[in-house]
Amino acid sequence: MARTDALLQLHKTLVARRTELRKRLGMELDVLSNNKGMQRAGDAADAAFDASGEEISSQLAELEAKELVQVERAIRRLKQGTYGKCEGCQTKIPMARLSALPYSTLCIKCQREFEREGSVGDYTGEADYGRIGDSRNPMDEREFRISDLEIHLSR
Repeated sequence: MARTDALLQLHKTLVARRTELRKRLGMELDVLSNNKGMQRAGDAADAAFDASGEEISSQLAELEAKELVQVERAIRRLKQGTYGKCEGCQTKIPMARLSALPYSTLCIKCQREFEREGSVGDYTGEADYGRIGDSRNPMDEREFRISDLEIHLSR
């Protein structure tokens, strides 16, 4: 029963993190798209400074988008009943690891093997980056797809 309670708490943590990431990612994408259309005044140093700021924002948005994919995947696994099971060896991932990294999909042993070899058995670490949202009803919450993010940034 303790594991079930811990999984419920981790679900709340994952949902809160998903909400936070969606909000932050949306704000960063808005800032990046607004900066692309702005006329800049100043010298080459000002332009270089602005460009480096945009690059940092872009990289941060990319990292947050990847984390969002992992969080969404963990939430789907919770709903499917496969959360907390190592995708490499099919054993239970210890609660201490899940508490530290709620979207873990590998136990520590398999994670080490993955980092060393690049794969664990059939697991190659390839995430499904197609659809991030887990809601089937488009009215429930705004959903993101990586392709949407790329299109949004290219405008």
